[in-house]
Amino acid sequence: MHKPLLFALALLGNGPALAAELDITVDIPPLEAAKYRRPYVAIWLENASEDHLINLAVWHDLTKPEQPNRKWLKSLRRWWHVDGWEQKLPIDGVSGATRAAGRHHLHCNIRGIRPGQYFLVVEAAREHGGRELLRLPFAWPASETVPSIQGESELGEVQLQITP
Repeated sequence: MHKPLLFALALLGNGPALAAELDITVDIPPLEAAKYRRPYVAIWLENASEDHLINLAVWHDLTKPEQPNRKWLKSLRRWWHVDGWEQKLPIDGVSGATRAAGRHHLHCNIRGIRPGQYFLVVEAAREHGGRELLRLPFAWPASETVPSIQGESELGEVQLQITP
């Protein structure tokens, strides 16, 4: 079992700050392509105003940690614009290698979530391929099951399970 990542937030909102465990499943579909490259993927949380709150994962080429491939990270346009450009890469506890096609799980312990509306955002971009961004809305505290969201090309199904 993977050790969960622990994140502490100072999120704006009313009410007491609470903790939660987020179980995220991201499906990367197999693609038929002559020059297939694994996608770069960024996963983060945003508030209802679409403000970036915290990075949960950034999967990219780690073969040269002293000079990460920023060229393709910039293809993660939304993530790069809101947070990536100012990050010193690799990001400790967040960066990881690109993933092959299949289902991938991420378990995070989050502290400091205030009641409100949020988005789990997953963005993928691939060399010689496409780009896709999915935004999965959820309310905190979680009072019902969060429906999954389905990608169309670079991403398959994205699921979020919240345990207060």
